[in-house]
Amino acid sequence: MELLRDRGQELRAAGVQPYGISRDSPWTHVAWTQALDLDFPLLSDWNGDATRGFGVAYEHRGLRDVSARSAFVIDESGVVRAAWRYEPAELPDFDEILAAVRRIL
Repeated sequence: MELLRDRGQELRAAGVQPYGISRDSPWTHVAWTQALDLDFPLLSDWNGDATRGFGVAYEHRGLRDVSARSAFVIDESGVVRAAWRYEPAELPDFDEILAAVRRIL
């Protein structure tokens, strides 16, 4: 989340509104937003619909429908134009995402 916060201005300059989404509750997101001083919306996928809908669900330590770390570029019409999936310890390649945004939008 800190990476998105720290580089979010670059996305906004490219015409993108960044969002974060996780399976955590909306109340947890309030705490994360305050603790990390986030300047973008955090969306709760409490019921897992987005996790399953975007095809990023996996099983981890006996828990089903855990969200894989992922990044998506979605256009104004709601069409997914680019997608990346990362290993749990891997950080998104922000330069690659920005390059894709600039090509697509």
